[in-house]
Amino acid sequence: MKVYAILIISIITFTTISCSSRDDDGGSISGIECLNLGSQELDVTIQESFTTLPSKVSVFFKVNDSDGNGVPGLTPSNFTIFEQGRNDDCFSEISASEASGVISSNAQIFSNNTILVLDLSNSVLSTSLEELKQASSSFISNVMPAIPSESFKMGIYWFNGEDVLHELQGFTTSASVLQEAIESIDSDISNDPSTDLYGAVIKATEIAEDILVTLEDQDLFAAASIVLFTDGRDQAARYTESQALNAVSGADQDISFFTIGLGSEIDEDILEEIGETGSAFATEAQELETVFNNISNDVAGQANSFYLFEYCSPKRDGSGSSELIIQVIDGERDGVVNTSFDATGFTGGCE
Repeated sequence: MKVYAILIISIITFTTISCSSRDDDGGSISGIECLNLGSQELDVTIQESFTTLPSKVSVFFKVNDSDGNGVPGLTPSNFTIFEQGRNDDCFSEISASEASGVISSNAQIFSNNTILVLDLSNSVLSTSLEELKQASSSFISNVMPAIPSESFKMGIYWFNGEDVLHELQGFTTSASVLQEAIESIDSDISNDPSTDLYGAVIKATEIAEDILVTLEDQDLFAAASIVLFTDGRDQAARYTESQALNAVSGADQDISFFTIGLGSEIDEDILEEIGETGSAFATEAQELETVFNNISNDVAGQANSFYLFEYCSPKRDGSGSSELIIQVIDGERDGVVNTSFDATGFTGGCE
């Protein structure tokens, strides 16, 4: 049974964020030479950081390796947290006597959304439809949690030569509903044999951007993955290559892009640029399931590489910023990131 959860390294039980300030920059770390924190082979990126009275500091962050792959499955023992206030010569590790850590199972603050985009142009429908359906069904099984969770949803879209990204199945937590939608695809689904690849990239990115905005308005941390399959190049010429690539490069940092290509008519270089997070290629239709499974592992890894750290800070300094460093150690690899927070009004009573 697959278990999907966002690790919450928590000094206190998570409650709704309020009375908060935020610092999303992360940025370079200065003045930490006294810590000797290692080679920094992991990329730790702060997504959001907040403070909540009486003295809670919350940091939501992502961990990738040097190749951009998500690093899932980390536990509290993989993290060390350091603080520095105005009276500290160097950063010091947060004292266990002042804040004891526990793991909370509450993942309701995070929403991960996968957008599966399928090329259903005539070449696919006439030569590799059954293999695509089998591969897509396997992909869904690998990515979606065995037990449905509101934190993990997937939607399925398809394109042909029309200036439309067709919805096959709206976003749902149910793997079986998604698989039923895949099974419903038949060779008569499309009326335009052409391929509007670049349009599909642009429209899928817009969908992902809208999802993130909607969820962030609900005070949820959110991420999205776009997984696009095609067996050819853009033939419709409705949009340009540069428009599609600009949509990818200009997208929100919490959107991951994956591409899967089939056959000899694809442009691997373009698909690798579109699939900036990951790409994979199959020569024959019989290889599709293996390729989809490989990408599914990367998609699941990205989704499970987000972490929330919360603790009750002992700082009470309202005269300026206190600095916070998160160090991640995974075997021989490590990485660090910093943020700052304002302890104005911090008092006791944080539980």
